[in-house]
Amino acid sequence: MFNSRYGALWAAAAVVTVATVAAQPARADTCAASTTCSTTVLFTVSAGAGLQITVPDGPVSVGTGSPGGSISGQIGTVTVSDARTALTATWVAQVSATDFTTGGGTPAETIANSRISYWSGPATATTGTGTFVPGQANAASAVVLDQVRVAFSKTTGSGNNSAAWAPTIVVDVPAQAVAGTYTGTVRHSVA
Repeated sequence: MFNSRYGALWAAAAVVTVATVAAQPARADTCAASTTCSTTVLFTVSAGAGLQITVPDGPVSVGTGSPGGSISGQIGTVTVSDARTALTATWVAQVSATDFTTGGGTPAETIANSRISYWSGPATATTGTGTFVPGQANAASAVVLDQVRVAFSKTTGSGNNSAAWAPTIVVDVPAQAVAGTYTGTVRHSVA
């Protein structure tokens, strides 16, 4: 009886010991002396806010002019920020415009977007690596905004980057334009 009581205790102790040994962490690598032991280590670099474009708050006045003349002015700074941390971090910013109207927006009170020109000019600031390309480097390269045009682009590079430019709008005022303050929208996008 004495042996069976201690026998049961020894069996219970053996179960506890086995459970304790099984809970020990496994070793990744065991090496003999003078041998290199390796451990694989991982970490993650997370992407930021992605690709976005920031445009000036409006309304922005580009000046005053007479019928048959032109009005020209900068609309403020446009900035593309690329925080995708991409291996190939390229993008294209595009621009277009609506018609501009005054009063009731009748045909006599409308200046069509085919009379609105745009030129980006060179970058005013950039960050990151790669090639930043203005859509229109100077006034002689201005494009009409009656369709979507390239405003700026980044054609090579990797990692986070940004570019800013201060585009100029040129309005070819029709000779029959009526007096008034004309309002329209210049639209930028990036992809």
